Amino acid sequence: MFKIINARFLAENIKMFEIEAAKIAKKRKAGQFVIIRIDEHGERIPLTIADSNLEKGTISLIVQGVGKTTKELNMKETGDTILDVVGPLGKPSEIENFGTAVSVGGGVGTAIAYPTAVALKEAGNYVITINGARSKDLVILEDEMKAVSDESYVTTDDGSYGFHGFVTQKLQELIDQGKKIDFVLAIGPIPMMRAIAEVTRPYKIKTVVSLNPIMIDGTGMCGGCRVIVNGKTQFACVDGPEFDAHAVDFKNLVDRNRTYADLEKKALEKFEHNCHLVEKINELEK
Repeated sequence: MFKIINARFLAENIKMFEIEAAKIAKKRKAGQFVIIRIDEHGERIPLTIADSNLEKGTISLIVQGVGKTTKELNMKETGDTILDVVGPLGKPSEIENFGTAVSVGGGVGTAIAYPTAVALKEAGNYVITINGARSKDLVILEDEMKAVSDESYVTTDDGSYGFHGFVTQKLQELIDQGKKIDFVLAIGPIPMMRAIAEVTRPYKIKTVVSLNPIMIDGTGMCGGCRVIVNGKTQFACVDGPEFDAHAVDFKNLVDRNRTYADLEKKALEKFEHNCHLVEKINELEK
């Protein structure tokens, strides 16, 4: 059992968990992830390690409640426990002094972009961060990103805060202004990462994305996390999760991620139905 030391919402449906996991905290590096299982009946889901605290022996995970398991996890509170937390898994981010490095986070992808931005800064890079969200109330880790950035920008799709537009537009604006960019890391929804890759491709800017395919065991044995990179099959859990954005077959990634869409929808509907029943029963018992 892994104890939750602190749990708090950062935005609607986005929650941060600080979890006791001393061995993982000691070994983890930027870009790596864990696979968790809430209880003995739960599914296994991968979550990137957003941060760690060696003195406290804890790791931080940021979870967006979108499906049955993530919504169930976000019901956990400080003092609760999680059955399994396995990691650190995956290859660490490729960190070196590239020169000017841009870390782009879209939505909850910012939680994954943050530790890599920290590592890039520590390696001596001039770090620019672009933190995107649909609206102001969904912006996360703004202060944390600013603290490790030489330049920091927030974009919102609806214009309610910061730059009105997408992260791709802000990145293109920086390029058009003559900013020499040597490296881009992009993490977020698949359409966003694919769009970032197309922005940087004409300029031959080294660009890396962190992929989020279906993942089960995290060891490369199940084959569930297959991705196509440079026309060859790779496994995101052991060969990634970060890959050359210009070599990723994003269409294949999208198609594979839709494989269990109907089953995921049914599981979520059943979970929410049961939650409503419990709420009604609790109301009647008052």
